[in-house]
Amino acid sequence: MVLPRYSWSKLYEQRLVILLTMAAFVWPLLCAGFIYLTNHVELLQGLEPEFREFIQVNGRFFSIFMYVQGGCAVFLAALAGPSLIAPDLANNALPLYFSRPLTRWSYALSRLTVIVGMLSIVTWIPGLLLFGLQVGLAGGWWFLANWTLGVGVVAGFLLWLLILSLVAMASSAYVKWRIVAGALSLAFFFILGGVAEMIKEVFRATWALVLNPAWAVNRVWCTLLGVEPPRVPGAGASMVALTVLILLLVVVIERKLRPVEVVR
Repeated sequence: MVLPRYSWSKLYEQRLVILLTMAAFVWPLLCAGFIYLTNHVELLQGLEPEFREFIQVNGRFFSIFMYVQGGCAVFLAALAGPSLIAPDLANNALPLYFSRPLTRWSYALSRLTVIVGMLSIVTWIPGLLLFGLQVGLAGGWWFLANWTLGVGVVAGFLLWLLILSLVAMASSAYVKWRIVAGALSLAFFFILGGVAEMIKEVFRATWALVLNPAWAVNRVWCTLLGVEPPRVPGAGASMVALTVLILLLVVVIERKLRPVEVVR
């Protein structure tokens, strides 16, 4: 636990990380106000019945919450993630780490724990608090009918955080400059999204959408939250594509974390 604790302190020494983390709490606060409003009928008097039926705390509400917070997590991971591995590689610190009873897997896991923990503060933890607020205001009957929403929020966010963390770690491992590594983390999602759309339009192949990790995760979220899904392919195909992506990122990181650098 020494490496994660030290890395946490280093991350929050960056002012931009602190500012972006604070800004990421604005949307959860607005959502909390929305939940309070929907559970106090007296505040909705005079509104159209159709509008009152529209503003409900359901799967659609949590999906919108996850879209916004998931986007914040992308920028936060790109900003903070490159400072995890790049400095160790730039200063040739890996031989020192691995001379201790520390394996490459435990080193990578410690870095992964740091970034997932940091992103959890602005993703599934506020989501679970909002779910608890709704349960407290609506009562136990609402929980019995919608407990799967809480599970979907946590599971969906953890899947997204795992992908964001691995992308940030891979970028940090291959690019020693933090700014470039951060830009590469952002470009990764935009490039794959563009390639997926290009293949779909050129070959009329909707299966290409699973090549876009953001789209694939969104498809899985729709299934977890019981929201009407977008176009095909389904959640199963999306999950397979995401699993392949995760395994590829793990291989990329494992190959780069070597205690000795070979110079030709």
